[in-house]
Amino acid sequence: MLEMAALFVVAVHIESVQPVFHTLEYIHIVSSQIPNLPEYMSIAFVDGVPIAHCDGKSGKSSPKQDWVNKITAQDPHYWRSSTGICIDNQQAAKYDIEIANERFNQSGGVHTIQIMSGCGWDDETGEVDGWQHHGYDGEDFISLDSKKWRWLALKPQALVTKQKWEQFDLQNEKYYYMETCPDYLKAHVSNGKDFLMRTVLPRLSLLQKKSWSPVTCHATGFYPRDALLFWTKDGRKISKGVVREETLPNHDGTFQVAAHLKAADPSARYECVFQLAGVPEDIVVPLDDRVLLSNERIEGEPHASLRPSVRPSSSETHVTSVAL
Repeated sequence: MLEMAALFVVAVHIESVQPVFHTLEYIHIVSSQIPNLPEYMSIAFVDGVPIAHCDGKSGKSSPKQDWVNKITAQDPHYWRSSTGICIDNQQAAKYDIEIANERFNQSGGVHTIQIMSGCGWDDETGEVDGWQHHGYDGEDFISLDSKKWRWLALKPQALVTKQKWEQFDLQNEKYYYMETCPDYLKAHVSNGKDFLMRTVLPRLSLLQKKSWSPVTCHATGFYPRDALLFWTKDGRKISKGVVREETLPNHDGTFQVAAHLKAADPSARYECVFQLAGVPEDIVVPLDDRVLLSNERIEGEPHASLRPSVRPSSSETHVTSVAL
């Protein structure tokens, strides 16, 4: 059993003044015959942080962060409207699955529809963008082209949907993604600025299950999401033999990510490097057996701890903002 008492950096809060591309995104999941999963559920995110949730079991939309309730100052009926949309989507969920089954010549079974929609706003240039993507059973189905304002069928079975949706004027869609959605996004960013604009440094750990297993560099508890985690060999960034996982959210609104080093050359010097948007210094952890947590380590054996070093970012590898 691995202990999580490894290398760490104390979490600190730093004000960020750099321009940010903010996002408001909704993820909707429609499912059939999946145990313990509602037929419909959706989660709203601002800058990757979950802010609201609704599903078929609760039948209402509710906040995930306290500051989200401030939106009622701009829209007193916000939660009532959101709950109404949740109920409407729930009622349409079963019908949507039936239509998809028919299009793909299926007779039922376990299936899912995934919808990702939202908008983005650059708080420096004022530029806005919008998107809407539909997937079926994990594959792309149909998507909204917000540059030319047209629907793109990504599967032959989506052509019928494309023809049907093209009968409706896309001006309403355009107004929502270019005006309404960004207005709500700006309101959420303003209401949650103390939370959303903070900077929190991560805790870092080096983990290894067995002596022949990959060495994992794990960073958790950081914010914002825009971060890089990579390995270097003798001072140079490497990609061969390195597998980087997807950045995932933590329950407290922070994020975590891991990078696995598959095989290390005993004669080389390896370092795990973490870079966070808005922070000029890299956090660097050298690969050292003394601080490597492993399942093979004898219980009760003294474990040396090492605080990661902090150094100015290399201009070759550092980015101030990257969408991961």
